[in-house]
Amino acid sequence: MGPPRCREAPDPRRPVRFCTTPAGARVAYACMGQGPPLVVPAAWVSHLELQWQDPAYRAFFAPLSAVRTVVQYDRLGCGLSDPWPQAQGLDSDLTVLQAVTAHLELERFDLLGISLGAPVSIAAAARFPERLGRLVLYGGYADGSQVAAPEVRTAMLGLVRAHWGLGSELLADVFLPDGAAGTRALFTRLQRAAASPRLAADLLAQCYEIDVRPLLDRVAAPTLVVHRRGDRAIPYRAGRDLAARISGARLVTLPGDSHVPFVGDAAAIVRAVLEFLEDGSRPSRERRPDGPAELTPRQLQVAALVAEGMTNRQIGRRLGIEERSAEGHVERIRLRLGVTSRAQVAAWWGRRGDAQAPE
Repeated sequence: MGPPRCREAPDPRRPVRFCTTPAGARVAYACMGQGPPLVVPAAWVSHLELQWQDPAYRAFFAPLSAVRTVVQYDRLGCGLSDPWPQAQGLDSDLTVLQAVTAHLELERFDLLGISLGAPVSIAAAARFPERLGRLVLYGGYADGSQVAAPEVRTAMLGLVRAHWGLGSELLADVFLPDGAAGTRALFTRLQRAAASPRLAADLLAQCYEIDVRPLLDRVAAPTLVVHRRGDRAIPYRAGRDLAARISGARLVTLPGDSHVPFVGDAAAIVRAVLEFLEDGSRPSRERRPDGPAELTPRQLQVAALVAEGMTNRQIGRRLGIEERSAEGHVERIRLRLGVTSRAQVAAWWGRRGDAQAPE
């Protein structure tokens, strides 16, 4: 997997850039990190700038960007991407994915398919297998009819179309029941800012109607399926079925009710993903003096929050751990990096970015 064109020093604002589909629609994308490319299709409605304002969201992707160049984009009609005049579906999702990866000159890449991004990633793995390295599916499914009963689907679509405000609040409760009130409120605002009521209803209908089951036996890439047992948005059985029907797929079952990966025990998800991606990396395991391999996924999250100037209490609240645990993580980070202050931890995090700056 060659280095993508977007390699650059990570910016806390994560600058957004644009590429164009063959039909001329502009797609907003952003990338950060270093290493082989990990492409993350939009999981639901998205807004690259607003999502990046959430420290929990940034903390989730920080350990991934320590070893991968993480590429994300807004689907057409959402966030900062151009509107799409027609109804969207699997083909338009694949068109956007191909436009972004072609623009970045990614001959080969890994995919992280979250939620609605999972069937899109499955289709990509089946249709252009020569470009895919490894496939990770979190909170995913192949058959939209498994997501909810017919009467629930009808009620949800009607509410979103009639009152997007109430609909976005209900979806926030479904997606992140474990989230604090402030986190759910932020997610609700994000949904309304990212998509119109009509687009949200269309995408929700797509979620219910999509069916990539005929493609599952064509997925040849090494595949990891991660699913929380109590997921209230996408039932656990949908993830279990994915793992059973994709040849050689691994299933990692985690506790928790929230569908959104950065709420709850996000570190467990990150750990499973990093271990799986590392299996496909080069065999060398030598550590560099300032390399990210020295820190665990949780410690990388903590280091990123230290660099943002958070106190131990703030880090604990953000990650859902005790203040004493956050303090312990900071101490272990200092020991592993051989530094004596939080400022030096922040400087180490910043140097990781400087090492990626274009010459």
